[in-house]
Amino acid sequence: MILVTGGTGLVGAHLLYKLIGNGENVRAIFRNDKKLINVKTVFNTYTQDEDTFFNSIEWFKADLLDIPSLTEAFKGITHVYHCAAFVSFEPDKYHILRKTNIEGTANIVNLCLAFNVEKLCHVSSIATLGTPAKNETITETTHWNPELENSIYAITKYGAEMEIWRGTQEGLDAVIVNPGVIIGAGIWRYGTGALFKRAHHGLSYYTSGTVGLVAVEDVTAIMIQLLKSDIKNERFVLVAKNWTYKTFLQTLATSVGSSPPQKLASPFLLNIAWKLDWLTYKLTGKRRQLTRHLVKSLQSETTYSSNKIETALNYKFKPIHETIMFTGAQFQKSV
Repeated sequence: MILVTGGTGLVGAHLLYKLIGNGENVRAIFRNDKKLINVKTVFNTYTQDEDTFFNSIEWFKADLLDIPSLTEAFKGITHVYHCAAFVSFEPDKYHILRKTNIEGTANIVNLCLAFNVEKLCHVSSIATLGTPAKNETITETTHWNPELENSIYAITKYGAEMEIWRGTQEGLDAVIVNPGVIIGAGIWRYGTGALFKRAHHGLSYYTSGTVGLVAVEDVTAIMIQLLKSDIKNERFVLVAKNWTYKTFLQTLATSVGSSPPQKLASPFLLNIAWKLDWLTYKLTGKRRQLTRHLVKSLQSETTYSSNKIETALNYKFKPIHETIMFTGAQFQKSV
């Protein structure tokens, strides 16, 4: 039986849909009952029979940090997809990021070893790939420099990867995928789905940087192929296209029927924006929308290469423009 963590998230829900469609026996961990609706919403994007798909999953309530419940979830499991993670760039969320992303992953690895799991697929991020020299393309071998001012999210996801590699040293077969910004339909309140919601309300500005994009369908298809393959103890960058933020945000706006942004947000304007956002947080307690690290990311020009996975699996990524337009159309159906 297959175990999926983070089944109520974008990657997890799409992965569950593919696994059930392939006739697999699947157990999925969930933590919050309210988020189960996310799974049905994602399934409904692709089928009118979402209840049948949903009920084919053995749902198990557990927490990555609750070892007794997690241990029960591992009984009878042969393969694991570890999709669960906490995503935030807010400095005050550092401790919960560490506990969820690093300690939670350590618990998954330890239980994989204890239950003799055949193979683990871990969903990481391009945030862990390090900073290249100027104009250098980022690959799986780009050096991570702990001395740089890395974001707290990147630091904790890198720590999670270290737990995976520790597991491989202790006999666990594992693969890691490092997706870029994942685009997919069904969850609109947070993650990249919230970008479609924001674009629907109108975007005035774009930024000067670049972004690596990939469809959630590609991420999940590659994960399944990797887990079934003989490939082990490797990591793979998953980026279908490197776009400028201008192209990305303008395409995003078009996909939801809004006017594309036409004005470039200057570095001065962005620096003012994140400082005002910080002040708002201090005065009202409202969650941060912009941080210094995020502003830096929005202005950085980086290029990612997926040659390794394309060669290893002879894989061809979906056109990202089609993915954005499809996702935008699904969002418009939801409003």
